[in-house]
Amino acid sequence: MSKTHWTFLTNHMHVLLCLADESDLTLREGAERVGIPERAAQRIVAELEEDGYLRRKRVGRRNHYELHTDLPLRHPLECHRQVGDLLRMLRQG
Repeated sequence: MSKTHWTFLTNHMHVLLCLADESDLTLREGAERVGIPERAAQRIVAELEEDGYLRRKRVGRRNHYELHTDLPLRHPLECHRQVGDLLRMLRQG
């Protein structure tokens, strides 16, 4: 049995899943759920925002995240599918 810890999904997808479940989640809470440092969660959100997969909007003292689920997955093997397809499949459980 392998001693290394790995998962089938990236931390980017894990962050998206957290924000899809709770659009007002703090990055600290999201980072804790994913199991990554808060700084890593900030970098991931910045990358997702830069590439158009989410939009961050300030509401009072918190951020609200709007996901753009109609965009394609990024890898050539799955680019024919949308982010929303994967989110729906993973959230059905």
